[in-house]
Amino acid sequence: MRSSGSGSGRNSGRGNQRGAGNNRDERQGQGRPRKPRPEERRYDVGPGATKDGPKSGRGGSARGGAKGGPKQPQQRDARTAPARSREYEARAEERNRERYAGKKEVKLPKTFPGAEQEGERLQKVLARAGYGSRRACEELIEQARVEVNGEIVLEQGKRVDPEKDEVKVDGLTVATQSYQFFSLNKPAGVVSTMEDPEGRQCLGDYVTNRETRLFHVGRLDTETEGVILLTNHGELAHRLTHPKYGVKKTYLAAIVGPIPRDLGKRLKDGIQLEDGYARADHFRVVEQTGKNYLVEVTLHEGRKHIVRRMLAEAGFPVEKLVRTSFGPITLGDQKSGWLRRLSNTEVGMLMQEVDL
Repeated sequence: MRSSGSGSGRNSGRGNQRGAGNNRDERQGQGRPRKPRPEERRYDVGPGATKDGPKSGRGGSARGGAKGGPKQPQQRDARTAPARSREYEARAEERNRERYAGKKEVKLPKTFPGAEQEGERLQKVLARAGYGSRRACEELIEQARVEVNGEIVLEQGKRVDPEKDEVKVDGLTVATQSYQFFSLNKPAGVVSTMEDPEGRQCLGDYVTNRETRLFHVGRLDTETEGVILLTNHGELAHRLTHPKYGVKKTYLAAIVGPIPRDLGKRLKDGIQLEDGYARADHFRVVEQTGKNYLVEVTLHEGRKHIVRRMLAEAGFPVEKLVRTSFGPITLGDQKSGWLRRLSNTEVGMLMQEVDL
């Protein structure tokens, strides 16, 4: 009996709780609207949606709600929007023209980021010419070793025109354009031309892999060995071979003696040839082995076979001839048939030799 009473008490308690819950639902229904359950919710997904459920497509958030998706531009109903007359559009366009007609075109300063600036930075030009990295070229400027158009440059970032401005380092002109300069130790038997129609070995055979077309500075006899310059700098090549500038060339000649003591004086005074007098600037005996002599002859003329003809006219035919220097460019230990690129200093000395 006691247990059934307690059970009925518990049941009555639960019934009272459910009744209280129902009372709360009724009170909420009388006040604010009840929040629908998930299975009762409806989603608006477009103009064709109904209150009973979605018609098609994705939710409204996919058309530009808070959860992403491109927003659809609001379309104005042409029937309700006020129409603009043609006169109104014409007056608006005329006002805009009058507003901006008197304004000048705004020109950005050269220091404005992205604006095109004239010329190139000096350190970049020097680096391209082979004077080291840009940082190394900046150090040259800091050391006051660089001048542009005769004035020493002290500030960094100066801009120059490689086509017009004269740039010098330590007093020597810099080849700022894309020029190339080479020295070849020409072997005997090589023709001093870039191409040979007869198929003989020529200078062009040594520079076939160069992107820029080079040409030789002056000539050497086919059987004469030694220094011959190759470049694509036309003005420099012209001046180096012009008699006006008197660029000196030095040769070693093997002759058979004995030779008189006054041979050098005779060569310096001038030897009569069929095309006029030829004079040497310098003469000395380098080596003697019995009757075999190795003599050095320096002259600034460039006539054909001139050294061979001078010595032959003096009574000493040349058995072997090697040109050991062309101006400041010397043969040194460069092997026969080897091509080497001239250093920046050598190029500067060549240009100084002919006032470039």
